[in-house]
Amino acid sequence: MTLKKTLGLALALGLGATALHAQDLRIGLQEDPDVLDPDQSRTFVGRIVYSALCDKLVDITPELEIIPQLASGWDWSDDGLELTMTLRDGVTFHDGTPFDAQAVIANIDRSQNMDESRRKSELTSITGAEAVDDMTVRFTLGAPDATLLAQLADRAGMMVSPTAAEEAGADFGLNPVCSGPFTFVERVQQDRIVLEKFAEYWNADEINFDSVIFLPIPDTTVRLANLRSGDLDMLERLAPTDLTSVTEDDSLLMEQAVSLGYQGITVNVANGDRAASPIGENSAVRRALSLAVDRTVINQVVFEGAYAAGNQPFPPTSPWYNKDFPVPERDVEAAEALLEEAGYADGITLEIQVANNPVQMQLMQVVQAMASEAGITIELVAKEFATLLSEQTAGAYTASQVGWSGRVDPDGNIHQFMTTDGGINDSKYSNPEVDTLLNDARVSNDAAQRKEKYDAALAILQEDMPIIYLYHPSWIWALDDKVQGFVPYPDGMIRLEGVSFAE
Repeated sequence: MTLKKTLGLALALGLGATALHAQDLRIGLQEDPDVLDPDQSRTFVGRIVYSALCDKLVDITPELEIIPQLASGWDWSDDGLELTMTLRDGVTFHDGTPFDAQAVIANIDRSQNMDESRRKSELTSITGAEAVDDMTVRFTLGAPDATLLAQLADRAGMMVSPTAAEEAGADFGLNPVCSGPFTFVERVQQDRIVLEKFAEYWNADEINFDSVIFLPIPDTTVRLANLRSGDLDMLERLAPTDLTSVTEDDSLLMEQAVSLGYQGITVNVANGDRAASPIGENSAVRRALSLAVDRTVINQVVFEGAYAAGNQPFPPTSPWYNKDFPVPERDVEAAEALLEEAGYADGITLEIQVANNPVQMQLMQVVQAMASEAGITIELVAKEFATLLSEQTAGAYTASQVGWSGRVDPDGNIHQFMTTDGGINDSKYSNPEVDTLLNDARVSNDAAQRKEKYDAALAILQEDMPIIYLYHPSWIWALDDKVQGFVPYPDGMIRLEGVSFAE
């Protein structure tokens, strides 16, 4: 995007000369978000937009502690079957609807029961919700749930206006109404999302911008050029190859945080007709592809050593990582032997879809070259990211290079992807033993017991391998040096409280 285009955008928004006023923040995103409905959405960049648009019941600190946001406090019953939350006074939704216990109950009901909701599996433990009084809500659980507060610190805990949600139904994302620091103004697909400051926000004194404009720019080089030219004030996911360039530029700042998430290759094993492929029908082929890849080389060649090699949903530094299965060394001969075992001694050809941004394309080109040496020919199909996810959900894919931004609780990185009824199980992988282990892990408050369950599940998944994990990224932000007060978080979100432009 050129400066000329940005100026034209400002005029199109009816902001005139004030669009370049110092209190309008422009943020470059790597992709365009999917639907702007916390119950329906699944993109990482969508969650960045929600950080400005939709407050949650609870939030996290940079050290991953759960802290109040719309809930001012909470208590668990001794048996772990009741969670009572007191709510923050003086909060209203952007349409004037009051935030109270009934609003929370309506939101939980929507997340659990709306046909299009992707939050169902995240809130299955809640069997009832009642208003103790106007500003106190009590959740009844069918079994103890060690993950619930972490779920309420993400999209499942984002509160939308019950009035707007009831009126719009599944079309809520066209005009989302929440209670965060900024209100929705407009969205132009693949071009911009515009929010403006909500004057009645409960924490308005910490918000220093009149508006925030999110601009999807998939090309990392173009995104950085826009920052340097002044068309952006900050960007998320700076390419590791640009680290040195940014740190040597006195006009720019760089912030970094180790990610909670991963990137890998999701394989269609039972999601419709496209699962009928060598890699979908035979786990030996999936393991062969895994062994054909050198994860350390990927990190060095594509990411300048800034990331971490990985083979599980948790990074090797995580306490939840199963050390019995370390990141494998590349073994082309073993990969070829697995292909022969699977009946493909002459090799196979498979299609993998990939997001149409330079970083992910470079990643998969490296994987493609490595795999070819083991007799695996990969045909890459580049797609716009939201399209890629839509086709993945529909089963219109064989394999897909995709990742997950990570969650505070380990359950968030594995349960919804690997259980039979998981909300984001696009593989349609199903193993009753894995279901039992992961369901049991999420009801225990004993960390050691949970670790045993995850270890056992990961041992099975190392054989079945519906997702071939490749690496764990770090979140890297680049900012104009006039931006001050930004705090990097390991969840990759951009929280704007306390952020401002230097005088």
